[in-house]
Amino acid sequence: MTSIQSSSKKRKNKGLGDNNKRKKKHQDLSDVRKLGEQLLSSRAHINNLPLLLNFLDLKSSYPREFLLESLLSLQSFFTPLLPQLPSSSAKPTEDPESIYQTWVRSKFDDFVQCLIQLALSPSLDEEALREVVMDTLMECVKVGNAGTFHSSIYHKFIHSLVYSTEEYDTLLNLLVTKYFKYIDVRYFTYISLEKITRTLDVKDCQANYSPDTDPESANTKLESPARASGQLLVCNIHHVISKIPPLEQLGENSEYEMWNGSGVFSKEGKTKSKKTKGTEEKQGEVKKSSNDVASSANISKKMKLKFSKAWMSFLRLPLPIDVYKEVLVALHQTVIPYLSNPILLCDFLTRSYDIGGVISVMALSSLFVLMTEHGLEYPNLYVKLYALLEPSIFIAKHRAKFFQLLDSCLKSPLLPAYLAASFAKKLSRLALTVPPSGGLVIIALIHNLLRRHPSINCLVHQEDDGETETVKSGIDHFNNEETDLLKTNAMRSSLWEIDTLRHHYCPPVSRFVLSLENDLTVRSKTTEVAIKDFSSGSYATIFKEEIRRRVKQVPLAFNKTTPTSLFSETDFAGWIFQSSDC
Repeated sequence: MTSIQSSSKKRKNKGLGDNNKRKKKHQDLSDVRKLGEQLLSSRAHINNLPLLLNFLDLKSSYPREFLLESLLSLQSFFTPLLPQLPSSSAKPTEDPESIYQTWVRSKFDDFVQCLIQLALSPSLDEEALREVVMDTLMECVKVGNAGTFHSSIYHKFIHSLVYSTEEYDTLLNLLVTKYFKYIDVRYFTYISLEKITRTLDVKDCQANYSPDTDPESANTKLESPARASGQLLVCNIHHVISKIPPLEQLGENSEYEMWNGSGVFSKEGKTKSKKTKGTEEKQGEVKKSSNDVASSANISKKMKLKFSKAWMSFLRLPLPIDVYKEVLVALHQTVIPYLSNPILLCDFLTRSYDIGGVISVMALSSLFVLMTEHGLEYPNLYVKLYALLEPSIFIAKHRAKFFQLLDSCLKSPLLPAYLAASFAKKLSRLALTVPPSGGLVIIALIHNLLRRHPSINCLVHQEDDGETETVKSGIDHFNNEETDLLKTNAMRSSLWEIDTLRHHYCPPVSRFVLSLENDLTVRSKTTEVAIKDFSSGSYATIFKEEIRRRVKQVPLAFNKTTPTSLFSETDFAGWIFQSSDC
């Protein structure tokens, strides 16, 4: 009976304790609100400032309501004071006001540091609260430098973001959707990333493969935690820089939206407006509109410069394999069009193209853009391109783009006959071993080669030049292992491999090879084949195409009697089949 009474008494005490906690929580929240109200009302309560800062510590056991209430009070306190506060490096004088201002500035720096830690903290699982923290931080960036964009605070935030070892995709997505639309935010993001990459220790970031070998076959296991963190840092930099939208998406004549109206782009505009003030008054609205266009052009020029510096600094780092591939795949679309001088990528791309394998295939797109649009001369292009023609290329992930670029590179009618013949012969030799989808794209490529270069049409029907014994012996003068295009002897050979495709087991291949029987030298009666229609083919695409075809005649076999064996005796005349038991 006593134990029952004691347990009942404990439950009552526990209930009273919970009620007290709820009351205390309510009182504490009102106390936090009161601390903020006192701080905003008078300097006499300035000591409330460090008390409110303590509530921003996630390691404490305070409820989230305390953090939010303290955050709002501190933002309301600091925002009107920011233009008047001295810089963080300023030393106070003996004046009490100067000492006070310097002390408040130090507390503001603590506030900013708390905001950065809160924004990046994985413990802050409430996305709405994280957004409030991010908005507060960006407000400090907006007016923290005497009313102008505070690049120092923003650099601290980007530095902490890049060096973070936690997952930060949610925060980065918030930054992209809400703040990267402002041109000055993007501008200072490029500046911060370029500063970070310049100060990195290359040895800490270096991967365990030589740039002269194929990264696919290299050992990418890291040797030390320092190197692992360096590799993660490079990945984080790429993650951020690749998320920044390019300037041209807004349009050349658009009014660029600024996070801070009196930012870096307005200084030059103000200077110009002072010089041309009298002229503008005379010429009126027409002059004003032309001045707006000049301002847009100036913004575009500055953005391209910072964009180029950030990307070139990043590309000088030793990139991990996965980042290397992602960069090469998107470089010709997301980077080259927006660089101030795309030729700066020449060394990076030629070095990547010389590696070989899938890396060369990925680098080819950007290298081709530099050659065709920016005047880059690369004499070894066709030698390296010829070396990439291997059976593995027909099952590579990026084969579609490669075959289209290969066709474009061989399009010029000024190519020497020996070079076109070497490519045609190399492709025809590969047709013997590649899958049916590869055979289709090879026929399309050779079709275009024969049509563009009439001088190699002799390969279709090579005449006997008196070497009767050599021809009868079946010797092919083409050297498939030769890497020098001048010494392959392709012009002395023929496309006999293509002739074997007439009897290919795959009907689409045997049907398509008949297109080479036309006289391709008559350009007016023939057209080039679109390589993109065949470049991404596979067994699946061939099968889907075949089942969609309407077949008029189908070969059928009828048996008048039920067969008792797989083959009849007439199928193998003269052969005797006996079982092992006989």
